[in-house]
Amino acid sequence: MADVLNPKDILATSADKGFAKALNATDRLAALGFLGGAFISVGYLAYVRIVAAMPHELLGLGKLLGAAVFPVGLVCILLGGGELITGNMMALPVAWLKRRISLRQWARNWAIVTVTNVLGAFFVAWFFGHYVGLTEGAAFAETLAIARGKVDVTFGQALVSGIGCNWLVCMGVWLCYGADTFSGKVLGSWFPVMVFVAIGFQHVVANMFIIPAAIWGGGDISWAQFGENMVSVYLGNVLGGAIMVGGLYYVAYRD
Repeated sequence: MADVLNPKDILATSADKGFAKALNATDRLAALGFLGGAFISVGYLAYVRIVAAMPHELLGLGKLLGAAVFPVGLVCILLGGGELITGNMMALPVAWLKRRISLRQWARNWAIVTVTNVLGAFFVAWFFGHYVGLTEGAAFAETLAIARGKVDVTFGQALVSGIGCNWLVCMGVWLCYGADTFSGKVLGSWFPVMVFVAIGFQHVVANMFIIPAAIWGGGDISWAQFGENMVSVYLGNVLGGAIMVGGLYYVAYRD
């Protein structure tokens, strides 16, 4: 087998992945969805800790280093096992376009994975961020600044930022599917995700962690703001994954 698939073969692999995800039992989806939300949150927690520890004059370097470690969460999901709604926003639509799954199967997967991603993210935000205090204390100023940056934008700005984010995240997933070795999968997924973090695009599962962490730490952000952010970024992530990656590559490489 070749070490690297061509784009047409990656499209077929993506459809296979989407088909398998749609057939997963509910308990398996729930367990893997919880892990997906938790792994992304741990990656963001590492980002916060690194940036918060850097002196102000080295803030740019801190953000670069933080972006460089964030992708560990996606690597754990793709190679270790996990369900992440943003990646599924590419794989399930491709499987549907290939007529491998029904709309009902597609919707079921997204519903279960979204809810359990929330639970995983909340788990890390509450227990590691709030109870242990890793997003609070000396790190809280950075936690709150990041969260405010997510909610203090218009609905449209958050939506477009979500498109940019999941365009890159799903490119990371796409490149991972195209590699046949662990090292190739890590490298393929790492850099697109690192770039989205460095740019500052909005990822709905990452926001499920950072905004509640700021709220539980006593920040002046409301749950209503969190809810509005979830809607706008989720929709943007859908467009970025389903259209900008899955849809366009389907048009380019369909049989």
